[in-house]
Amino acid sequence: MSQSSNRINIRNKRSTFDYELIERFSAGIQLAGTEIKSIRMGKASLVDSYCYFVNGELWLKGMRVSEYFYGTYNNHQPERERKLLLNKKELQKLERKTKESGLTIIPVRLFLNDRGFAKIEIALAKGKKQHDKRETLKQKDASREMDRVRKKY
Repeated sequence: MSQSSNRINIRNKRSTFDYELIERFSAGIQLAGTEIKSIRMGKASLVDSYCYFVNGELWLKGMRVSEYFYGTYNNHQPERERKLLLNKKELQKLERKTKESGLTIIPVRLFLNDRGFAKIEIALAKGKKQHDKRETLKQKDASREMDRVRKKY
């Protein structure tokens, strides 16, 4: 296994801005042939993607994995829905929380584990209101300013 394969770390940057992340889970993804090759090249995006349940199974919608450049006529569809692989207990817990509390499940980052398998980190999240988003920006600016001052001295 080469070192470069472990450097894949595709983040959903809007997730922490738009949502308050409550609990995180790591899930496997069911991929088609050329999708893993595109992911290893870093050609994936989690923007505007979310998870939902169908018959007790968790599905990921909106994740874009670009077509593999060297793929032939068997290339995959870039925005197809992908099944997420979690154990039964985790699935039941997530489904219960989304139904009871009105929480949502969003993907936070896509990465390759030590064995070279594509994994996705998902989070149980609660949507932020506009004033919460402004507060987050203020905190970020304040911490950045403090870092500048520290660096100066």
